[in-house]
Amino acid sequence: MRNRRSFLVTLGAAGALGANVLPAVENQERSSPASAPEFSSGADERAYWVSVLKRLAEPVLSNLAKGNLRRQMPVETSGEIANRRLCTHLEAFARTLVGISPWLEARDLSGDEARLQTHFIELAQTGMDRATDPDSADFLNFSQGSQPLVDAAFLAQAILRSPKVLFSSLDKRVQRRLLDALKSSRIIKPPNNNWVLFAALVETALLQGGEGTIQERLEGNLQRMLDWYLGDGVYGDGPQFHFDYYNSFVIHPALVDILVILKQQDDRFLPAFETVLERARRYAEIQERLIAPDGTFPGVGRSLAYRFGVFHALAQMALKGRLPNSVKPAQVRCALTAVIRRMMEAPGTFDQQGWLRIGFLGHQLPMGETYVSTGSLYLCTAGLLPLGLSPRDPFWSAPAARWTAQRLWAGEALPRDHALEKKETPPLPNVRR
Repeated sequence: MRNRRSFLVTLGAAGALGANVLPAVENQERSSPASAPEFSSGADERAYWVSVLKRLAEPVLSNLAKGNLRRQMPVETSGEIANRRLCTHLEAFARTLVGISPWLEARDLSGDEARLQTHFIELAQTGMDRATDPDSADFLNFSQGSQPLVDAAFLAQAILRSPKVLFSSLDKRVQRRLLDALKSSRIIKPPNNNWVLFAALVETALLQGGEGTIQERLEGNLQRMLDWYLGDGVYGDGPQFHFDYYNSFVIHPALVDILVILKQQDDRFLPAFETVLERARRYAEIQERLIAPDGTFPGVGRSLAYRFGVFHALAQMALKGRLPNSVKPAQVRCALTAVIRRMMEAPGTFDQQGWLRIGFLGHQLPMGETYVSTGSLYLCTAGLLPLGLSPRDPFWSAPAARWTAQRLWAGEALPRDHALEKKETPPLPNVRR
C-alpha cells in the first residue's frame, strides 16, 4: 500500500527533491490499482497525490529551469512532428502549471510537502523567466501558428489561480515579458468553438496584470460561450453539441475563473457568475456519477490522452468548496484517487526518462489526435487541483467515503438524480476598458 511513510521513503531514496521517481516499466505485469488495499487516511491519499504531482511536474519544470526543455523533452505525436515542435514545449509548461498552481499558492503546508513546494516554486519562477526571455534556448512560442493561443490561455489560467507565486512575486522585468508574451497571442483569432474562452482567459490575466483589454476578445467571447448553453449543466462546443469532455477540459473551469475576476472588478458581473457557478456545480455532480465503482470512467470523445484531466471541472469545484450538496468532499477524494492510481500506475504511461507517453491507459499512440503531442498530455495535472486545499480541509481530513456509483451498485437507496432547470443567462454588462 502506498502511504505517507512509503511516500517519504520514496523521496529519501531519490536522494534529492529534484530526482525523478522511477517510471513504470512497459513490460511489467498489468496491475489493478483500484482493487489494491485502501489508503488508511486522507493524509495518505494526499501524500500519494503529491507523489503524482512530483512525478508529472519534475521533468517539465526542472528541464525548463535549466534551459534544457527543448533539448530533453521527447516529442511524440501521431501528427506532423514539425508542426508540434513549434508548440509542444509551451503546452508542457502551461498545462503543468494550470493543474499545480493552486498547490504552489497554498500556505498551510509543512514538512516534506512544504519543502517540495518550495522546490517547485523556484522551478516555476525560473521557468517563467526562461520561457519569456528571447535570448533563452527555451524561449517559447506564443504567437506562431494557432495552437499557442490555447496554451497562452492555460498559462494565463495558472496565473489567475496562483497570482502571487506566478506573477506578483516575479521580478518586474519577467512580469513585463510575461504580459508581452500573452499579448502576442492576440494575433491568433479563435475559431467559433471553445477556443473563444482561450482568448478570454488571456485577456482576463492581462486585466489582472493591469493591462487594457480588448472587449471583443473578453466580454464578446464570453457572451458567445454563454449563448451556447444547452441545459442541465452542458454547453455546446460552439453552435454544435459534442459528446466529449470539453465541458470539463475547458468550458466550465474557464467560465468560472474568468467570472471570478470580472465580478471582483465590477459587481454587475455577479448574476452571470452565479448562473455559471450553478451550472458548473451540476456538471460536477454528473462527473462524479461517471466514476465507476472500480475507478474507471467512459472513454468517450476526443482528447482522452489527457487522462484524468477529464475531471478538471469536478476538481475545480472541490478546490473552491463548491461541490453540490449531494456530493461530499471525501467521496470525490476517494473517487479521484481511484482514477489517478489506475491511470498513473498503468505500465507504459511514462518512458524511461519519466516523460508522459500518449495513451488513455498506458501507452496507446492511436489514442492521440493529430493535435496531441507529448506536451499536450500534461493537462492531466488539472485533476490535481484539490491539492491547493489545506491538508486540514474536509476534502483531505474527512474519513474515506464511497462515491455515488459504489453506493448505487451496492444497492443503497439514494435520492433520485434531477436535471438542472434551464434558466436564461443574465446579460453581461456593456463594459469598455
